[in-house]
Amino acid sequence: MAVVDQEKIKNIIDILEKIKFGSLNIVIHEGKITQLEIIEKHRFQK
Repeated sequence: MAVVDQEKIKNIIDILEKIKFGSLNIVIHEGKITQLEIIEKHRFQK
């Protein structure tokens, strides 16, 4: 089991607190978090 860096956990929590619509993809390479991909959607009123 890999140990997750506290800074990476903080970044993930910060993103989750800010995003309203969208997704967060966590990329893992050789058991370590290497990248965070954020897709944020902005919707307009009709």
